[in-house]
Amino acid sequence: MKAMSRVVLIDTDTASDDAVALIMALRSPLVEVAAITVVAGNVPVEQATRNALFTAELCGSSVPIYRGADKPLTRKLEPATWFHGMDGLGDCGYAPTAKTAEATHAVDAIIAAAHQHPGFEVITLGPLTNLALALARDPGIVANISRVVVMGGAPCCEGNVTPAAEFNIWVDPEAARAVFLSGLPIELVGWQLSRYEAVLNAADIAQIQALNTPLADFAIRCNGRAREAYLEQTGEQGISLPDPIAMAILLQPKLALESSEHYVEIETEGRFTRGMTVVDRLKVTSDSRNAELWRQIREVSRPAKVVWKLDVPGWKRLLLESFS
Repeated sequence: MKAMSRVVLIDTDTASDDAVALIMALRSPLVEVAAITVVAGNVPVEQATRNALFTAELCGSSVPIYRGADKPLTRKLEPATWFHGMDGLGDCGYAPTAKTAEATHAVDAIIAAAHQHPGFEVITLGPLTNLALALARDPGIVANISRVVVMGGAPCCEGNVTPAAEFNIWVDPEAARAVFLSGLPIELVGWQLSRYEAVLNAADIAQIQALNTPLADFAIRCNGRAREAYLEQTGEQGISLPDPIAMAILLQPKLALESSEHYVEIETEGRFTRGMTVVDRLKVTSDSRNAELWRQIREVSRPAKVVWKLDVPGWKRLLLESFS
């Protein structure tokens, strides 16, 4: 184990931006990745597992990788292959050559890690299905998790899969709600932090490519389809990397320049608002007109830390260092 490093578990639905986030963690001297657990989301879980295995293999890492839930808790899986490519990595033909997944299920791996590494940190880069299942099986693990960085949600802004919702939360809103009601110490890193100045522009991409390393080449090539899809979706040029930004905040918390704590509810029933992250930004949920509706989350959960502003130069510097 790396000297004085923090122990981290990564839960991922490995597609193109997830893969870059995995590289950042596996190459960082700041954390020891105890396990990677895989969930269905961007792509089916079998493909997501292959992508995680390939990425770890490319990093020369022996981290154990565990296959998890193959569908949301109560809904059918609706993947994001239109954004990341059919294989999640831009359809470039990447595949692991030697590394294989562990036989243990991801949910069991999460529970085991919680008991083996009390005080460890978790980062979720996909739907929250695996974590919700682990909490349902062993609610006591909450006490052993010191921090949960959730890449997900569209706090007080537009979504990326519907006008109201971000993909990871939208795919399995029931799981997300269970996690937010669990009492875990959540830091919410919404997709909006990966837009505008935080997007890798042409100069950023050229700087990474100039490193001329296998990891740098993979990071740009596997995001080729995502780059096209982001332009189609937003009209904005460049590579948007929500998962690596969440990983950057996990690794270096000071990159979150502005954050505040709020109760967050997840919409599971709305016709137009499925998966919406409803943030009590003005702290009005204790008012008489809201108190009854918000009673459960105020009584059993804790406010989440919502990140509002990112240190963009710091984020891009950390990303570049990961490939050097």
